[in-house]
Amino acid sequence: MSQKKAVALKYDQENRAGAPKVVAKGKGAIAEKIMQKAEAFDVPLFQNEALADSLLNLDIDEQIPPNLYKAVAEVFVWLMQSEKKAQMSKR
Repeated sequence: MSQKKAVALKYDQENRAGAPKVVAKGKGAIAEKIMQKAEAFDVPLFQNEALADSLLNLDIDEQIPPNLYKAVAEVFVWLMQSEKKAQMSKR
């Protein structure tokens, strides 16, 4: 079984010129803590090992490179859809 991996991204909607940034990353116990923190704040978890591997190579506060824009955009679309579904189920 492979070691758990996690990467947290942040997108500043005010700074439209900037790409999302890596704000936390890790493997094993650190990945577990990142996922626990996300769950504590009701942030849905998206699983894509290939994308996580690519993002783990970036530094904290580093913007994602252009070659990952499409993959990360798909994650943010999925996240927005997940949030809408969650809001609808609370009504």
